Amino acid sequence: MCSIRPRSGSRQKHRQVTDLAINLRAALAGPGPQSSDFDLNPGVILPKGRKLRPAGVLIAVSLVAAQPMVILTKRASGLKHHPGQIAFAGGKQDEGDRDVIAAALREAREEIGLPDGLAQVIGTLPVHETITGFRVTPVVAILEHDFEVIPEPGEVDEVFQVPLAHLVNKDAYLIESRIWRGARRYYYVVPFGPYYIWGATARMLRGLAERMGQI
Repeated sequence: MCSIRPRSGSRQKHRQVTDLAINLRAALAGPGPQSSDFDLNPGVILPKGRKLRPAGVLIAVSLVAAQPMVILTKRASGLKHHPGQIAFAGGKQDEGDRDVIAAALREAREEIGLPDGLAQVIGTLPVHETITGFRVTPVVAILEHDFEVIPEPGEVDEVFQVPLAHLVNKDAYLIESRIWRGARRYYYVVPFGPYYIWGATARMLRGLAERMGQI
């Protein structure tokens, strides 16, 4: 009887997927606080009795290129909320969604054309509270295979990728500020080339960077 052995390239790819999955699971399993848009602004007074809506975003790590890459989007400039900003694919949980993970995957299908079943969900980061009233759960997933990116018209202007190594490097993060509603507000940024990644997206990524640095 003869057996067919996997090619060395296939073995290397399998090892890469396995190692990254192990590292991500270890990072997500570690202790860590929830985050919010107010982490750098402790003086902000939040309204009492505020109701936060559940949402999910997908931190999709693609293994198609020579190094792991994280898929991000640039929101359409005509949107009412956060026009032109860099964001993950994702959105609020609808009644038909089983949970926030299902919401993140559905939104990724709608916003960037991610096929069902392609994402290997590894786990989630602690929820992030946004100033717009959402409890956002970052869902971390691995994509072993490529797919045809289809930006959602009117919602997404561009889909691009950033090396995971850059985003998990805490030294790549800066703290900047601007005047918002009459007060100075501070926030994280993690620039990459022409892309200005800031606000909630940068804060959630920094949470992943902090955890990856502990394993």
